[in-house]
Amino acid sequence: MQPQLASRLTGAIISDLASISEAVARLERAGTGALLLCSTDLVLEGLLTDGDIRRAILRGVPFDQPCSSIASREPVVGSPGVSAAEALRLMDHAKDFVLNHLPVIDDKGRVVELLLRSDFVTQERLGLSAVIMAGGYGTRLRPLTDDLPKPMLPLGDKPLLELTIERLREAGIKRFHVTTHYLSDKITRHFGNGEALDVDVNYVNEDRPLGTAGGLKLMSELDETLLVINGDILTEVDFRSMLTYHRDHGADVTVGVRQYELQVPYGVVECDRARVRGIQEKPVLNFLVNAGIYLLEPTVHRYIPDGQRFDMTDLIERLVEKGRHVISFPIVEYWLDIGRHGEYQQAQEHVRQNGNGK
Repeated sequence: MQPQLASRLTGAIISDLASISEAVARLERAGTGALLLCSTDLVLEGLLTDGDIRRAILRGVPFDQPCSSIASREPVVGSPGVSAAEALRLMDHAKDFVLNHLPVIDDKGRVVELLLRSDFVTQERLGLSAVIMAGGYGTRLRPLTDDLPKPMLPLGDKPLLELTIERLREAGIKRFHVTTHYLSDKITRHFGNGEALDVDVNYVNEDRPLGTAGGLKLMSELDETLLVINGDILTEVDFRSMLTYHRDHGADVTVGVRQYELQVPYGVVECDRARVRGIQEKPVLNFLVNAGIYLLEPTVHRYIPDGQRFDMTDLIERLVEKGRHVISFPIVEYWLDIGRHGEYQQAQEHVRQNGNGK
């Protein structure tokens, strides 16, 4: 087995007794989009994909449950030495839907390899363009942002914004619009027209801040699905899966969401007027929070007002009121909102350990 595949296999194996929470953390590190649930002797007990976790989040499954409870217990598998053609045939036709992962097991049921669709198929260009919101002041990161816009803060040997563009380019996106306002020349001088990164970059300069959606009105009428992402996010989300999810649901807007846990530091008393019905000691509350990543269809452009501040949350509320189809896409891959000095330090450490965030 090639060293890269061996490393992938090691990172993707998890005990079938592990919790969903532990599986999410492992999946973030593995970057494979799936985990192999194994017993102590490496016998395959199931396959857990990022899609399984997304569905569990939307169903409200507690993350202290065993990950085996949401995994596929009889996944499609290949045999050692399986050819590329046979592997792709299994991925394409063994189920009623296309598979992206193929565990390889020996005659004793032990895992020996994990194959991915990307091993055999070159990713095609996605049918969408991207807008990166990069006009904010970054006041919470001062003094670092006194002379540098927040998306241009260095992570490793590159600015955050460059890492974002590279990540999106790898997903098959070639057309970019960058909204700018604060210290916009620092961005335009660095990227130019995008030729050095083998992409096409255009700029939407806001004379005054228009919010996370208002700047979209300065663009011409959209003619394709648009990915909008905040410029202060470091993430490894699978944008291709997000687009497939968006199209499968026939959505007007898909909102990337992230599960957020909040532990109440006190015992919570449940009351019916004066009568105490029960008490929960330091309960953990789960919320889905806005991750600052969206997919928009061209039809939503007309719901954005001209020349006024209008945030993406305002747009979503308006679309919901109008009965448009707005859905959520749980993000289970690595994601970090770099809003404060602590998060910036976390991002720097992540890039040091993973090589420019990949």
